[in-house]
Amino acid sequence: MQKDCPSFSDTPITPDIDPGERTVPAGAGIELFHSIPDPVLVVTPQGAIVEVNLALLRAVGRTRDEVVGRGVCEIIHGGRWPHIKCPLEEFLLTREARVEDTRLPGLGGEYSLTIVPVREKDLETRHMLLIARKLTRDEVRKVDTIRTAQLAAIGELAAGVAHEVNNPINGIINYAQLLIDETEDNTLQSKLLHRIVQEGERIATIIYSLLSFAREDGNELTWVDLNEVVRASLSLVQHQMKNEGIIIETDYHEPSSLIRGNFLQMQQVVLNLLSNSRYALNERYREPSPYKRIRISCRPVELEGQAFIRLSVQDWGTGIPQGILEKLFEPFFTSKPAGQGSGLGLSISYGIIKNHHGRLRVDSMLNKFTEMIIEIPAADV
Repeated sequence: MQKDCPSFSDTPITPDIDPGERTVPAGAGIELFHSIPDPVLVVTPQGAIVEVNLALLRAVGRTRDEVVGRGVCEIIHGGRWPHIKCPLEEFLLTREARVEDTRLPGLGGEYSLTIVPVREKDLETRHMLLIARKLTRDEVRKVDTIRTAQLAAIGELAAGVAHEVNNPINGIINYAQLLIDETEDNTLQSKLLHRIVQEGERIATIIYSLLSFAREDGNELTWVDLNEVVRASLSLVQHQMKNEGIIIETDYHEPSSLIRGNFLQMQQVVLNLLSNSRYALNERYREPSPYKRIRISCRPVELEGQAFIRLSVQDWGTGIPQGILEKLFEPFFTSKPAGQGSGLGLSISYGIIKNHHGRLRVDSMLNKFTEMIIEIPAADV
């Protein structure tokens, strides 16, 4: 009976091909490179772009001459600040392979970025291959879930540390206060004890902030109209904004944008976002400008079949480099110069929104815009 397939030979067959020789026709390689539907970059370990394919040019909306020779962070991240290192550029120097899901503002979305070292004949790595595949909606949701879980873990750690430090620091403050009561005024000992109390109270404030990030205060939630939260917040800062030439635009959903929440906590979040936008606008525009404005929108949306209220605070200030976007909500992380930010504002805001069963996320591009987006379940009335 005839067999469908011939039997395998016992003798292995070795292809008569020199690994160092070309195995495809001349010119076919570049055609294959440009036919890849995902954005691809060839860069040096120092981050300089050597070559890109057509998909990359379409994604960034630039010509080849505008891309080749530039830094990879400038093109796919939209740039960075001089005082903050780009994690991607730092990793390229290791000349190692890596796959990560990340936001690439320069390409306009969330991508799975594959980094592959290109070995030369002498086994040296002089170039790195970067392939960016756009994530599907389900993959983006999965990435958001992982990031939320990571921040939740940081919150639990922060709460644990805060609880452990809280009792000893209160003891230090109380004992120092007892010694002050038994010490004569205006002596060196009295001054030192007052300094101990002052520094102890500063630590206690930080501990309270960490507990706020973890939302351990248990405040009750009531009916809250986010329209009124925004109006009340603006009434506190509008005069200062006007003096600095900042234009405020609002878009409210009428008659109301009801959620279950805590009015004062939500006002704290909105005030923090307005403060950050104000700082970014004043940093970018020293003189009056039509772009020196903040737009606040409060509208109902449907997410995965559930009704939410989306509160957006957008400015056209300095923007935020992609390299620090994922660290933005971590306690004590700040992009501001030393002495101008505690790094607790956004982490506390994140904790408050989480306590409201919502989420706080950011969309930003360096020197273009920043949009902080709050999504909280709408009240069932």
